[in-house]
Formats: sequence, structure tokens, C-alpha cells
Amino acid sequence: MSRNFELMERAGKEPRIGYSSGLPSHTVASSSTGNGHRVGNGLDLDQITRDELLKLVQRVFGTQGRGHPCAIVIAGVDLGDGSSRICADIAKTLAMNVSESVCLVDANVQSNSLPRILDATNFHGLVDSLRDEGAIRDFAQRLRPNNLWFLSSGTAGSDLASHSRSDRLKTRLTELRTAFDYVLISVPPVFLDGTATLVGPLVDGAILVVEANLTHREVARKARETLESANVRLLGAVFNNRTFPIPGALYARL
Repeated sequence: MSRNFELMERAGKEPRIGYSSGLPSHTVASSSTGNGHRVGNGLDLDQITRDELLKLVQRVFGTQGRGHPCAIVIAGVDLGDGSSRICADIAKTLAMNVSESVCLVDANVQSNSLPRILDATNFHGLVDSLRDEGAIRDFAQRLRPNNLWFLSSGTAGSDLASHSRSDRLKTRLTELRTAFDYVLISVPPVFLDGTATLVGPLVDGAILVVEANLTHREVARKARETLESANVRLLGAVFNNRTFPIPGALYARL
């Protein structure tokens, strides 16, 4: 068990493999085989990833209604921790398991990762909606499955903070919650800029991405404290790229 997992474990409740703080943890086993699907202990990585994603969605969102978040932020701790792809995977998994509409929002205006991951375009998106008039749905692209939408970051080089001072960002986020049943917002790493602490208090909570064997314990703790000090409700931690030191047959029984 890594120190990072121990850190999250100490934050709260009884631990379970694949989860942290009694909340879901997206677990993607690392492979050195190069095939991207199976490692020497017999684990099917694709199936494990699908199972963990579904568990995460069920634990975080449950069924839509009172007590369950419908708009969340997903933030990484380190650059290159895979938080953009995890956000996209969660959005797709959620859309495939509900009939309601899901909107994935790219609030990382300095990166073009999500459009590449989704094979979508970055045009006329979030930043443009803060500047221009029109229904928020008109700025979004429809993807597959048909209930999945994508609001790209839009015009590059813009500053979300400048729009927050005029309450324009808050207004648009309110419109997103009205136009879509679920809203997932991908933001830059917590310490890269202030987007996570800017957007986090305006939604139902945040999921923090922690990279196994990369994110230092103290850095993860400071990231959590930064979010909480900004009045962001921390829903849980995604523990990414964890290896599996136990045999596949034993893991399947857990």
C-alpha cells in the first residue's frame, strides 16, 4: 500500500482496495507489457478499469436527487496525472448508465487535452459563453452516446477569474445545471492556477486525482487543504495508475 493511499485512508473511513476515504477511487493498473490490456498476474486491465469507473460513478452520483451531487469538479494535483482523461472516462461511463443528459466542461483554458481525447473540436466554448450571449447549450457539442455533451474551453489565453468578478461565470454555471442533468468540470491541477478553487465552491463538490507513485503525500495533503479552505466540498480521491501486487484470482474475490 503506497503512502499516498495511506494519506487518503487517514482522512476518514474504513479503507477498501480501490477506494480512499470511504469514497471511490479510479484504479488503473500499470502495465509494462505494452499491450495495454493484460499483465503477468492475469488481470484484464480494461475490465478492471470499466468496473472501477462504474463503481466510482455509482458511489459519487448514486441516483439523481436529494443528497447526490449533480455538478462536480475533477482536479489533479500534478501535471500529467491523467485527470483530463479520467474526467472524460467518468463522463462517458455516467452517460452510458443514465438516460439523463451529461455535460463535460473543459475549464482548462491553457490545455487542449480534452478535445484530443474526445476527438472533438475546441471552438465556441466556455470562455466564449462568458463573453457572448446565447443559450449555454448552443456553445456545447453533442457526442456519443447521444446524452453526452461537451463544452470545450473555447478561446485560448482567456482568464476565467476576470469573468468571475462580474458573476458571469456563476451565472453560466447555473445555466449549465439547468440545461443538463449532470455537469462534470475538468480543471487544471490545483497548484497550477486558481481555477479549482474558483469553480469548486460554485458546484456540489470536487474529486481530487492522485497519481500513484508520483504524488507526494504532503503535496496531496496540501491540495486537499487548499480545496477545503476555499469552501470546496471534497467528495473523494481518484487513485490513478495503481499497480496490483496481488494475484488476479485473489483480487477478483475482493
